[in-house]
Amino acid sequence: QVRLVESGGGLVQAGGSLRLSCAGSGDTICISSMNWYRQAPGKERELVAGISSGGNTNYADSVKGRFTISRDNAKNTVYLQMNSLKPEDTAAYYCNAEAACRVPFMYYWGKGTLVTVSS
Repeated sequence: QVRLVESGGGLVQAGGSLRLSCAGSGDTICISSMNWYRQAPGKERELVAGISSGGNTNYADSVKGRFTISRDNAKNTVYLQMNSLKPEDTAAYYCNAEAACRVPFMYYWGKGTLVTVSS
């Protein structure tokens, strides 16, 4: 089992910045890739950014150049630095981790942290 706890959400004005954190506990040795998803009201959950165990990253087109994902494996924590925030970034942000110790792989989710960007 892997437990994920997000933090760092809040209310920010457009153009501002926030840094989200997601701390993992439990069977963290099994974690391979980690991802940030978001879900805005009335919309489907979408992938925002992902990072592999080796540090390779990928981003949604809508956040490229503004958001940066990183991870500290020693702390079992993944971060999402969000700059130049826009009102359309308003959403609940969820951390997701892939645990690769067993087949099939297991996927875990945090409970989310709310980001609100005012115009």
